[in-house]
Amino acid sequence: MVPLQIESYEPGTPAWVDLGSPDPAAAAGFYSGLFGWEVTDQGSEAGGYRMAFLGGRPVAGLGPQQQTDIPPYWTTYFSVPDADAVTKVVRDAGGQVFLEPMDVLDAGRMAVFADPTGAPFSVWQPRAHIGAGRVNEPGAMCWNELVTRDPATAKAFYPAVLGWSAADREIEGVNYTEWKLGELTVAGMLPMDDHWPAETSAHWMVYFAVEDTDRTAARTGELGGTVLVPPTDIPPGRFAVLRDPHGAVFSIIALT
Repeated sequence: MVPLQIESYEPGTPAWVDLGSPDPAAAAGFYSGLFGWEVTDQGSEAGGYRMAFLGGRPVAGLGPQQQTDIPPYWTTYFSVPDADAVTKVVRDAGGQVFLEPMDVLDAGRMAVFADPTGAPFSVWQPRAHIGAGRVNEPGAMCWNELVTRDPATAKAFYPAVLGWSAADREIEGVNYTEWKLGELTVAGMLPMDDHWPAETSAHWMVYFAVEDTDRTAARTGELGGTVLVPPTDIPPGRFAVLRDPHGAVFSIIALT
C-alpha cells in the first residue's frame, strides 16, 4: 500500500475511524504516545470529541463512549453520498439501525448500524470533513477487516449496502475475502472458526500502519496497554493485536 494524502473518497470506501472511550483525554495520551498523534479537542459544541492529526491532516477521532454496556471500541466509517438512503437499504437488507442519520455540525452526516452478522459499523456523508486526510503510513489507518462467523450472510449484505463485490482467496489455509469496488480492494473479511473464543462477537477490526511492529507492541505495554496477539508475520507484513488501557482493541501492521 502506498502512503496517500486524501482529498476525497469514493462511496463505499473506509473513510474514517474513531474511538469511543470512557476517558477520551487519557486515550489521547495513550495513542499520541503510541503513534505520535497531535490531538486537539474540538470544543464544547462537539461534545468532548477530539481529532488526531499527523502532519497537519486528520487521521482519527476520539470521543466519549456512547454505548456503556460494551467495552470501548473503534468504529469504521464508510463514505456514502446519502446517509438517509443507505439507512433504508440497511433495513431492507436485514441490518440494524443503532443511530438514525444525524448531522454532525457542518462536518457531515452519519448513521450507525450493525450488519446481519452482528458487526457494528458507521457511514459518513461528507461535508466539511471528508474523513482521514492521510492513510497507509505509520500512525494512520491502513486496513479495515470484518471478522465474522457468517461470511455468507455478509456477502449478501455489503454488496447491497455499499456496492461491493467479494473476491475469495486462500491465505495460509484460511479462506480470506477481499471486498472490492470495481477493481479496487477496499477492505477484507476474516471468518471466525472454533479457535476463536465463543464470546468474541462479529466486529470490524481497524489496522494502523507502523514502522516496527515489535517496537510498537513493546511501547503499548509501557503506556499501559496489552498485547493480545504478539507480533506475527503474515503475507502483507508483520502484525499484532493490541488493547488500549481502557479495553479498546485494534491492530497494527508493518506492511511489506
